[in-house]
Amino acid sequence: MKLITRKKYLDRLIQLNGTPDIKIITGIRRCGKSKLMQAYMAYLKEHFPDSHIIYIDFMDLAYEKLKEYHALHAYVEEHYKAGKINYLFIDEVQMCPQFELAVNSLYAKSKYDIYLTGSNAFLLSADLATLFTGRYIEISVFPFSFQEYCQYFGENSDRNRLFDDYTLQGGLAGSYVYRTEKDRTNYIKEVYETIVTRDLVQKYGLSDTTVLQHLSEFLMDNISNLTSPNKISDQLTAGHVATNHVTVGKYIKYLCNAFVFYDVKRYDIRGKQYLKSSEKFYLCDTGIRYALLGYRNMDYGRAYENMVCIELLRRGYDVYVGKLYQKEVDFIAMRGSSKIYIQVSDNISGEETFKRECAPLLQIRDAYPKMIIARTGHPPYSYEGIGVYDIADWLLQDRE
Repeated sequence: MKLITRKKYLDRLIQLNGTPDIKIITGIRRCGKSKLMQAYMAYLKEHFPDSHIIYIDFMDLAYEKLKEYHALHAYVEEHYKAGKINYLFIDEVQMCPQFELAVNSLYAKSKYDIYLTGSNAFLLSADLATLFTGRYIEISVFPFSFQEYCQYFGENSDRNRLFDDYTLQGGLAGSYVYRTEKDRTNYIKEVYETIVTRDLVQKYGLSDTTVLQHLSEFLMDNISNLTSPNKISDQLTAGHVATNHVTVGKYIKYLCNAFVFYDVKRYDIRGKQYLKSSEKFYLCDTGIRYALLGYRNMDYGRAYENMVCIELLRRGYDVYVGKLYQKEVDFIAMRGSSKIYIQVSDNISGEETFKRECAPLLQIRDAYPKMIIARTGHPPYSYEGIGVYDIADWLLQDRE
């Protein structure tokens, strides 16, 4: 498999080098957490000759005896080297029961720079504050961006073809080594099934995954639609999948905790307040949707909206769905003091469609940037202060 440097994430780890926090790399299965850890270790060896790396990979049988937290703690202490910068890397840390006891003890000694990765279902963002008594920083890793996809397949290739392929294949890079679509989609299905039928079952002690699987497929098929647990439970029950809104709400939380979906809440632009009613759910990678459901109900507009949402999250924005009177703005992206209003569409070549996409943006009276992202095939241009961007161009930008 071809390896590329995931510069954004590597730069983030380099930036955190030497800070006292526990660094925790999270993300969906097979998104490249372990490869990122290995790339960072290679960087340290090259640029910091005084570094001493203690590396434990619990997927390797060579470390089988360390799957007991006392043994893990003793092994690390035995391999400490005085006079060196001691880095501790533990991959798939959840395979050691009560690993947090060993990690917290090592952290308290203030002599290790600690980095962890683990299965997305067992090292959840929601659990980190409970697991670790010291300070920690979470580095969220996503599947390949379009920029990384182009880097992998050759930046000089036909960009339009690459974009069309990326829309359907997605960013789970492990699938790229397969030559046939069947083998590629089988790989993605297996990754997904492992999360839903194994990881979440073990984490939450589920006795039956029928509702969870139907719920997940429903969310995939309804990307960009406003919905709620009540509405979803009614739809599933009508389709002969007996459930209720409490179970649906709980299972949605499980899927979001495992980074399969991201929930995007609503924000009232005029009232400047967050709304607790319906929200939208976006899939971590469009490739999963097409591997699982095929091309039924094909809607490129929804696929593009999903891609833009994940890219905004990848770039560090907090993302909301905007409400303005009776109109909707696809995304309000906030980061620090900056804010961007965004509409996403497939084809805006028709005058009626273009005006419909512009209408809610033109009603917003503040001075923050407003943009339409669509499959224009043209260089960026402006219409009444609204920036109009081709989606492939926008995804390839290093910054907004």
